[in-house]
Amino acid sequence: MILQHAWYLHSLGHDVTLAVQEPFTADTLKWHDKASSLKCVFFGEKTDEEFDLVIVTWWKTALEMFWYSAKRYAYFVQSIESKFYPDDEVPLKKLVDATYQLPVTYVTEASWIKYYLKENYSHHASLVLNGIRKDIYYESNNCFAPRPVETQPRVLIEGHLGVSFKNTALAIKAAKKAGAKDVWMLTGTPIQKVPYVNRVFSKIPANMTQLVYRSCDFLVKLSTVEGMFGPPLELFHCGGTAVVYNVSGHDEYIENHKNGIVIERGDIAGVIATIRRLLGDRDLLDYLKEGALLTAAKWPSWQQSSEAFAQWTGIALNSAETDRDLALKIITKAWADYDANEKQRLAENPSIERNRMLEARMQKMPICFHDGYKTFVHRKEVYLRDWQTH
Repeated sequence: MILQHAWYLHSLGHDVTLAVQEPFTADTLKWHDKASSLKCVFFGEKTDEEFDLVIVTWWKTALEMFWYSAKRYAYFVQSIESKFYPDDEVPLKKLVDATYQLPVTYVTEASWIKYYLKENYSHHASLVLNGIRKDIYYESNNCFAPRPVETQPRVLIEGHLGVSFKNTALAIKAAKKAGAKDVWMLTGTPIQKVPYVNRVFSKIPANMTQLVYRSCDFLVKLSTVEGMFGPPLELFHCGGTAVVYNVSGHDEYIENHKNGIVIERGDIAGVIATIRRLLGDRDLLDYLKEGALLTAAKWPSWQQSSEAFAQWTGIALNSAETDRDLALKIITKAWADYDANEKQRLAENPSIERNRMLEARMQKMPICFHDGYKTFVHRKEVYLRDWQTH
């Protein structure tokens, strides 16, 4: 999304610089066909350049926005990111929420976020819906494998492993319990084999994901936090449908029993029953697929979305200069409060620090398998938690 909007602004003649968390590599450039045309700097790399507008796109960059000098700053809020963290991480959640107090120009991708910012922080954020690459995502016979006709429909699971709110392992387990015989997985986790999954597609370029989508009949995605998730919509364009939780942002385009199935968050029995029904009811599956294609036909392309983003950029460039003093006060207080609250939390819960030390050690561990699937670890993530919890 950010690459797309940045490239479009560049194509209009704007001088666009991306400050990225990690330097772009050959793999990064292959992942998105517009990446090579953009100027990138490592975030935190010192520059004396004066910008007309700095747009932050993540809560961490919002707290460090004054690393780059500009008269105007803006915030592209892709989700209410404090929701990504566990309830016991109270100091961290408050730190993230403090970024939504900043006196900058706001834009977001989902109606629920626009409403949330208005109700909780009195911000009038602009809404720019995420577009879809219509040149990539469309119905076609070009795929990795034709969808089954005589046998069970093929199930797709999408998402990173080891990220608690993504519930990726839970989706796999639900598909297995429902009796799915043919399960594929699309993931950003660098892993080659996953229990109960027939084929794994890991970290493939964006312009190849449609080949996976066109091979699968329906997606099971059980995220509990999203801004406005893209994979179900991408699959809609490729002729499939989806089973999702009633996660924030789903109602932007998913209509229950019209183009997909929406299950109450936490109702895993309902998810299993729904998967089982779709595996055995071709008429219902085809009906939902037809509805999904109708939704896809009405959805904006990236050209339309980026045009809207460019219009918002023009508004931001002509807005009042950012009150730097007020913004700095908010940022300074947010960090001070976090420091005091986190020290108190750690003092009251010594085990937290021990767990962090254990995780730090695990960062250095390679992928390993034990008993086929029961424990597998990769760098920061301990996937055992997903399987045991669910």
